[in-house]
Amino acid sequence: MAVEFVGIDPSTDRDHCPTVWVDAEAQEILLQGWKPSPETQAECEGSSPANGSVPDSEAIVRIPARMIPMIREACDAVERAQLR
Repeated sequence: MAVEFVGIDPSTDRDHCPTVWVDAEAQEILLQGWKPSPETQAECEGSSPANGSVPDSEAIVRIPARMIPMIREACDAVERAQLR
């Protein structure tokens, strides 16, 4: 796996840092974010068409809107990898 750093929350305190990476080989975007509150987790699960709660192998993360440019960059990188 060749993970490439894309960006970090520009308002980070360097201790709690939502971050974006890309694995172009696997064609995946990796996100680090804040865990939702139990109430938000339940609201997400309740509004999803999936059966049941989020499994232990998955997670809901909160990413600030100010990171949208980084997420777009990560999406572009994955799309470019698909064209190779």
